[in-house]
Amino acid sequence: MIASNQPRQKSTPWLNQRRIRAHAILLAVCLWGVCAVDYATPGIFDRAGNIKFQDFIQFPISARLIAQGRAASLYDPRVLNDEIAAITGHTRIYLEYYYGPQVALPFLALSCLSFLTQAEIWVALSLLIYFACIYLLWKTCSALKPYPGLIALCAVAYPPLFHFFVRGQLSVLILLCFTGAYLAFRAQRYWLAGIALGCLVFKPQYLVAIPLVLIFAQAWKPLAALILSAVAQLALTLLYFGPVVMRPYFGMLFRSAVHPTSTELIFSPIQMHSLRTFWTLLIPSPAAVWMLYFLSSVAVIAATVAVWKSAAPLALRFSALVLVAVLVNPHLYVYDLLGMAPVFLLVSAWALNHPPHPFTPALRLLLYLAFLLPLFGPLSRWTHLQLSVPDFAILLCVIWRCSCLSIDASPLASRESAVV
Repeated sequence: MIASNQPRQKSTPWLNQRRIRAHAILLAVCLWGVCAVDYATPGIFDRAGNIKFQDFIQFPISARLIAQGRAASLYDPRVLNDEIAAITGHTRIYLEYYYGPQVALPFLALSCLSFLTQAEIWVALSLLIYFACIYLLWKTCSALKPYPGLIALCAVAYPPLFHFFVRGQLSVLILLCFTGAYLAFRAQRYWLAGIALGCLVFKPQYLVAIPLVLIFAQAWKPLAALILSAVAQLALTLLYFGPVVMRPYFGMLFRSAVHPTSTELIFSPIQMHSLRTFWTLLIPSPAAVWMLYFLSSVAVIAATVAVWKSAAPLALRFSALVLVAVLVNPHLYVYDLLGMAPVFLLVSAWALNHPPHPFTPALRLLLYLAFLLPLFGPLSRWTHLQLSVPDFAILLCVIWRCSCLSIDASPLASRESAVV
């Protein structure tokens, strides 16, 4: 999202570093100021009467059930909500556990602590992981080296980070998988890249599009590693917990895939940013929604396959892979957009390195909008138009056009694409 101040860029003169810095400061102060005021109250409840780090509460409860030998109750919402009521003293929230049982295992180490202490430890660790990923990605982008302060400021102001923090979600693990995959691809460690992508199976909706892209792009090494990584994680979980736990987990996944609205709250679509919920908000007919979701998913997957097979640099190809994973994801909430952070860094760096490219101004504008538009998701309750989704789709299309006109094309780049 970094803009150049060079005079030759005339199409977006307002999108310069000074204004981006001012906008990021304003956004960070507003978001984190609200968070500080809301969470300043003592105890488990915030100023509005909601549970602090509300979504996190399911993980220590699930860990406790496992420790007590009650893992078979993980997918019984009555058990989960009775446990929530025991912690909070009331049943104002309703949660269901949609993760694999293995996700709760790391929280066994914290089970002797109170819920709030566990949540604070988790969000602190998550913030360290988040900024470590941003730092590692920034280190690979030579064009961004002169702007460490601005990168850090934009990282703090990123709206999905705020949503991730106040909910106590696990989305930083998505970013960790994508960061590891990018660094492995960059080092031409394609097996490691596939293993990192396969770790996303803890949120299997992220693996709807990625394997299809790798299949049609004939990227056999990362595809094989992805499959082995995902299967290994599920197989080890099955061995540890047994079918009595895994059967209801897979049943929940099947029900969620076939009837996604059955696992969503009434206002979930306004907090979601993918193609399925875009059409759900726009069109009342479920049959038409599924048809348009399928057709638009095919289109963005085809565009990503074309990018991945092109001679474009890895920064563009990997950004397209992340974008298609976001767009085709049927259950992507605003906090899960944390996984999109690599796109902002990699595409910004590419745009700075190629100011004469005809699509560079469009990339800058689309990145700026992609950064801000998730903040306005709740407006879609009245407009029925989730503006972030077409922006992501257009950004992917522009990356595809950049790959067609890539000025980086070379025999070496072509050989790299063929190997991947």
